[in-house]
Amino acid sequence: MIPTTDAGAPSGASRAASGWTGHVTSASLDQGRAAFAEHRWGAAFDLLTRVEHERGLAPTDLERLSTTTLLLGRDAEGIDCATRAHEAYLEVDDAAGAARIATWIGIYLMGKGDDALGNGWLARARRIAGTTETGAESSAALLLVAAALDDLYAGEPARAARTFAEALAIAERVRDRDATALAQLGQGQAQLMLGDAVRGLALLDEAMVAVTAGEISPVASGVVYCSVITTCHLAFDVRRAQQWTIALDRWCGDRPEMVMFSGQCQVHRAELYRLHGAWGDAITAARVAQDRARLGDWTGSFGAWYQEGEVHRLRGEFDAAERAFHRAAETGYPAQPGLALLRLAQGRARLARSSIDDAVATADPATRRALLAALVEIDLAVGDHSAARQVADELAAAAADAEIPMMRAVAAGCEAAVRLEEGDALGALPALRAAWALWHELDAPYEAARCRVLAARAALALGDDAAAAMDLEAAREVFAALGAVPDVLRVDELARRSSRAGSTPLTAREVEVVRLVAEGKTNRAIAGQLYLSEKTVDRHLSNVFAKLGISSRAAATAYAYEHTLISR
Repeated sequence: MIPTTDAGAPSGASRAASGWTGHVTSASLDQGRAAFAEHRWGAAFDLLTRVEHERGLAPTDLERLSTTTLLLGRDAEGIDCATRAHEAYLEVDDAAGAARIATWIGIYLMGKGDDALGNGWLARARRIAGTTETGAESSAALLLVAAALDDLYAGEPARAARTFAEALAIAERVRDRDATALAQLGQGQAQLMLGDAVRGLALLDEAMVAVTAGEISPVASGVVYCSVITTCHLAFDVRRAQQWTIALDRWCGDRPEMVMFSGQCQVHRAELYRLHGAWGDAITAARVAQDRARLGDWTGSFGAWYQEGEVHRLRGEFDAAERAFHRAAETGYPAQPGLALLRLAQGRARLARSSIDDAVATADPATRRALLAALVEIDLAVGDHSAARQVADELAAAAADAEIPMMRAVAAGCEAAVRLEEGDALGALPALRAAWALWHELDAPYEAARCRVLAARAALALGDDAAAAMDLEAAREVFAALGAVPDVLRVDELARRSSRAGSTPLTAREVEVVRLVAEGKTNRAIAGQLYLSEKTVDRHLSNVFAKLGISSRAAATAYAYEHTLISR
């Protein structure tokens, strides 16, 4: 992660060093520098490598070679070359240059998860920077960025925000554009974690201005691009994510030989394709990202497999989803919430609950928020309505603060689902209408269709069979077009139940309980089959008795047969 810009002028000490840049006038060196400036990474690598072997390179040209090597996906070689650049700066007594390169190596290694070695390089950078006033000033901003990142990943966004602000002030004073953009990026992420979406997203946009204007180095540009898009997804700001993904796609397209960041670009495309219902295109993009990861773009490995797993899960291809999620997890990240929702789809609700609870407990605030919708769905599936209500309220509060359409859609859908399970079908309808309109506006057909299924359940509970049939038919058409087989089967089952049930005052859950009572099951057996507590089953039966004006299980069984809730 070496921040050589296209201009890349040598420092004063390296210019003065005999035999270094300024005195080397070979055609290969000039051509290599030109290729670097024109983003022709393959040619730059070949030419600069040739010069290095023949007569050696100045520190700044070694930086160019390191950047080129990393961008081509040759990770180990790139770090080795950066190390040689660091040593070359030390040889010419350029403490500022040596400290700066050491800082970037440390940040890069920390980003890869090599904390021990990364911290070692950062400690070296701090020591070298402290040997001269110039070195300390020029390296301070990047070193503060590295320290703030540690706080951010440790779940200390307030402390991180203060450190990023300090880094930004220094970076602007010394006119370090890379450090300025990275500090703005980090401060924006910290503000989002603190709940200030407006300020956080504005800072991300400001960091992107430097990237799109071509003011910062290639590696720093890629870091900002990919981090901003990922953060926009975590903040549910799909419109911003889409705009910046288009820009990233164009940026990568202008650098066709680049491997680093190209895989992550495809991952972002896959995520947007999945949201917009182009599931075949999402799989294709995810597999291109996997190929780029094999070529050396480790930054896209997790997302490449995770996005493929999500499409397989939605299509009902559970074995393929299982394999993809496990490949994603091998990169060191938990494949959530996809894996937990896969367990739920497999009928393993308790395991799904355990899986999602573990993920939520260990997630940072921004990632945790992205897990909450799945947590509501799983809490409802296991019958923990009080837990689902708490999470839905948390989502509603976050949506009210952020005023981001996708977050509002998620929150409204969760509110409606919880109200339905609480027996408040009428109260669920306004939230459902809001959620459907937002998903429709966002061009998210699958999520919009899920809202129509919930609307059908609400209509059935209110005795409006015609409205329910219309919603189910519309939802089924979307699911069938997408290839969402599990959802098609669920809609068909709900349609069959509604046609058997006729007009009934019972909720869908109460109908399930009555059917199992009619089959002769005990409350304990019903609780086990529906993943509810016995107390919840008792409450459902009490509601059934009150609604139907009956007082015994025998009467409930008779009602089930009279209203064809169960086959004779």
